[in-house]
Amino acid sequence: MKIILLAAALSTVMAGLVGAARAADSPDFTLSANAALTSDYRYRGISQTRLQPAIQLGADYAAASGWYAGAWASSITWTRDAGGSGSIEADVYGGRRGELGGGVSYDAGLLGYVYPSNGLSRVSGFDNANSAEAYAQLGYGVATLKYSHSLTNLFGIPDSHGSGYLDLNLNLAAGDKTTINLHAGRQRVRHVSASSYTDWKAAVVHDFGIASVTLAAVGTNAGRSAYASPADGRFLGKRAVVLSIGRTF
Repeated sequence: MKIILLAAALSTVMAGLVGAARAADSPDFTLSANAALTSDYRYRGISQTRLQPAIQLGADYAAASGWYAGAWASSITWTRDAGGSGSIEADVYGGRRGELGGGVSYDAGLLGYVYPSNGLSRVSGFDNANSAEAYAQLGYGVATLKYSHSLTNLFGIPDSHGSGYLDLNLNLAAGDKTTINLHAGRQRVRHVSASSYTDWKAAVVHDFGIASVTLAAVGTNAGRSAYASPADGRFLGKRAVVLSIGRTF
């Protein structure tokens, strides 16, 4: 119920912000908001919801100069499953994107992952779940290559400061309203080699106008013991098909 009430409140606020931006008709910046339902919140191939559905909301500000900032939130279960508490992930980010010339684009910034009242620092074998990363991305044509570097311990893993995630994405047009997304990533967890792994995704995204629907096949080669749910032992990096419905407004 708390998640549903939060979703309703955030939707109202974001709709107001977007409406105000449109009313101002300013060429200097844009505001947008997004909302989604997904059958399983997978982040870097690992389920954050014990293979169960999630509600997600976000809002973005983008200036004509290339500077941007945003916030995004999702329901989760993993902090509670690990012995802590909390049921929400709230991300805040900001950076700048633009063109380098020759068809090459860039995107660089900072991203903070906040897990309110997660309490994992009181659980044996864990640190506070809150994390921060710096990222840099280059794009050319349909391809983007991105590297994210942890500035803190990573998602509650002790002594993992300086971990990194490298991912390659291809976005291929398959019609006016259909896109095929191919993704491969490598998560390196510093000092904890058993937690390092590779993930992949192949997705089809179709825009129906009122909403976009994504059907994705996902998987990892993560170690089962490192990524088994403490709640029921299920492998959180298993191969699966994930269905998501979302809208940007």
